[in-house]
Amino acid sequence: MRIGIFSDSYPPYINGVSTSILMLKEALEKLGHEVFVVTVNPNKLRYVFEDNKKIIRLPGIPTGIYDYRLTGIYPIRVINTIRKWNLDVIHSQTEFGVGTFARVISSQLQIPIVHTYHTYYEDYIYYITKGYFDKTSKKVVKELVRFYCDKSIDELIVPTEKIYDVFKNKYKFKRDINIVPTGLEIERFYKEKFDIKEVDKLREKYKINKDNLNLLFVGRIAKEKNLDLLLNNMVKNDRLKLIIVGDGPDIDFYKKMVKDKKLENYVTFVGRVPYNEIPIHYQLADAFVTASKSETQGLTVIEALASSLPVLVIDDDSFKDAVNNLENGFVFKNAEEYRKILNTILKDKSILKNMSIKARESSKKYSSETFAKNVLKVYEKAIEKKNNESIITKLKDNFNN
Repeated sequence: MRIGIFSDSYPPYINGVSTSILMLKEALEKLGHEVFVVTVNPNKLRYVFEDNKKIIRLPGIPTGIYDYRLTGIYPIRVINTIRKWNLDVIHSQTEFGVGTFARVISSQLQIPIVHTYHTYYEDYIYYITKGYFDKTSKKVVKELVRFYCDKSIDELIVPTEKIYDVFKNKYKFKRDINIVPTGLEIERFYKEKFDIKEVDKLREKYKINKDNLNLLFVGRIAKEKNLDLLLNNMVKNDRLKLIIVGDGPDIDFYKKMVKDKKLENYVTFVGRVPYNEIPIHYQLADAFVTASKSETQGLTVIEALASSLPVLVIDDDSFKDAVNNLENGFVFKNAEEYRKILNTILKDKSILKNMSIKARESSKKYSSETFAKNVLKVYEKAIEKKNNESIITKLKDNFNN
């Protein structure tokens, strides 16, 4: 099968969407399929053709939301290159920008299109509106999502029941929706992949004592990730350390919070880490923690589980398929429960050792191969639907003639 993936986010961007797309591309290629990519040029306002014209980068302008850029100009030479790809299916990974282009190409070339919904935009409206016209903006987003995810595609993929319920109950979608949990190349995170000496070097660099209880957060440093809960309820214990890996728009806010609360000895900010170096950073910790309710699935939780780390997660539907309370981690409903968990594992760190085996085992259902095979089933549905539509159209034309 010849597959075209269209996305505003793709490496060298470092985020969950980029990670999942690259992994899907590589997994599909391992299964014998040919994959082409249309994305945004992250640094320059020019068109770039890479990998023997199998990757096209379009110029884009900053959106104001992290590193994301939008593009809206599609020259003939780009369209002609895509035409020569002779695609069997298009997989759109974004609603706007390159996602709009995917729909244009699908319509012009009569190629079936599948779309994956990654981002719950209502959680990110603030970065554009700064709090003004919030209700109106959310209504606009709702209608745009309904159009892009319902009226302009052949098949829709969502990663969890949480997002499925949003579409069915809140957005009132009538169409079929495919739940396909995003997979990962989980083998990259297995602990035996890493040289203990290299892990020890990282520990020395960040002044991390491996005998202490070390907790890890990986992700964008932004308000919607709810780092406030973790920092406001940090237990000041010399045997406890919170390691924060990532960067984002609110990094200075949280560094100031740590300073104001005199948490410098208990919290370490690692900063932005290159994609290929992220797996080894999981080996610095005894457990992973997140209080974010803005996830559509929470890929860092799966990365942590694959790294044999038990996870501490807030009670949110995006984590319920991955985390079994008291088996491969802990689920807390509020700050009080979170503090109780911290105090419990501080008293008896061996609890985490018993959970780590189950953590790794539970990550296997998110393998990249399983993910790619499930996505291929959706591609086949879209192709069959498009073929049936073509047959019906021809029959109508013949009847009318």
